[in-house]
Amino acid sequence: MRTRITTAVLAAALTPLALTLSAPVAHAVPAAAPYDFNGDGRTDLAIGAPGATVAGQAKAGAVSVVYGSTSGPKTSTRTLLTQNTAGMPGAAEADDAFGSALASADLNTDGYADLLIGTPGEDGSDTNDGTVAIVWGSASGLSGARSLAGFFSTDYDRYGQALAAGDFDGDGDTDVAVGSTGPITLSLVDGPFSKTSTSNAGSGSGNDWWSSSNGITHLSSGDVTGDGHPRVVLHGRAAHNGAATTALADMKISNYVDWLQKLPAGFVSAVGDIDGDGHDDIAVGNDREASADPEGALGGKVTVVYGGPDGRDSGRAPLVLTQDTAGVPGAAEKGDRFGSDVCLGDVNGDGYADLAIGTAGENGSAGAVTVLYGSASGLTTNGATAYTQNTAGVPGASEQGDRFGERVTLTDHTGDRRADLTVSAPGENAGDGAVWSLRATATGPTATGSTSFGPGTTGISTAGAPSYGTALNS
Repeated sequence: MRTRITTAVLAAALTPLALTLSAPVAHAVPAAAPYDFNGDGRTDLAIGAPGATVAGQAKAGAVSVVYGSTSGPKTSTRTLLTQNTAGMPGAAEADDAFGSALASADLNTDGYADLLIGTPGEDGSDTNDGTVAIVWGSASGLSGARSLAGFFSTDYDRYGQALAAGDFDGDGDTDVAVGSTGPITLSLVDGPFSKTSTSNAGSGSGNDWWSSSNGITHLSSGDVTGDGHPRVVLHGRAAHNGAATTALADMKISNYVDWLQKLPAGFVSAVGDIDGDGHDDIAVGNDREASADPEGALGGKVTVVYGGPDGRDSGRAPLVLTQDTAGVPGAAEKGDRFGSDVCLGDVNGDGYADLAIGTAGENGSAGAVTVLYGSASGLTTNGATAYTQNTAGVPGASEQGDRFGERVTLTDHTGDRRADLTVSAPGENAGDGAVWSLRATATGPTATGSTSFGPGTTGISTAGAPSYGTALNS
């Protein structure tokens, strides 16, 4: 394995690293939970539409933010973000793909979560250089923005195609991990962050585990070891055969030797504590057939890797799930794409993270979502439930090509400490896309009272194919 770690600063090249960090931000209030942009204790919903036309510019991209309420995401209280939004860096241009990736954290520790938006198609020093915007939270929601530092523009492209935020280097400040293509496939931008200073330190890495042409395609993070220091799950494609490659990374810069642990291969992942043991667990989705990926399976699969003090718990076998697993609704069929997305959150409020699995290829790509539940002994298929647009109470109807379940998220929009289920179908209405929200209850998500809305409801043009819901809260 070859690993290249380089360090840079946004200030002059010869400035010592110790002098380039931003002045520490006062920690006067507790940091807000991710995606709580207005600090009201309810998670808000960010929806990426990277195919959206903006001011006549095709695929410039847009992001809708719908704020949480006691009844769930409330479309009447929303913010529309594009690169033409006042204060946003850059300008909307064709093929920028603003909104391709999203992440959130209270970056300046003011009590309001901030939003990170990836724009991998942005042209900078070269074509598709990519950029990332930070949009600041406040009592009235999102307002004001700046660019996230980028250090290796000549050594990467599509900067911002994957994003994650957390204190990855263990220094007490929130950092941002950014995926890209090229010799540098992973960048770490060190916190702290403020609205006025862009003088952050950073580092970058390239590794033979994944190809430079695909780079890091997906990121997730959580406290897998239980030491309060989050690790990052990296996804890419192998250089020699294009197969999915997944690894657990310790992003502390001093760790050069064993900073990566191999994980079951997949294209997406989610991290959360399924069994309540204080170690976050990892769900890896691989929606490919075995003929398309060496670790794929008929209809797709999801592998749950349990966490432990050393990262993955080597004494505990991973749990492999397909639609042929006893208790999982449906049956494994070619093209189902079980594992198109995964998300972990406590739906029923019992203290254990539950798992939502997208199956975007089900029934001619009409799509479906399955929810399985956590317990003290791990994930169980007891009580597993599947949802489609044909489920009683769910708005709309299942149609081929909708891709319901392409993205899923479990997060508390109502403030009742239960994670509501949000599902996107970017193919709905010939590529307009749409989003569904199902309220959480003590027995799981309920279709009763569920809501749905598309790009037009939140101010995004339906010209072309905006693919609303390509990205959701991660």
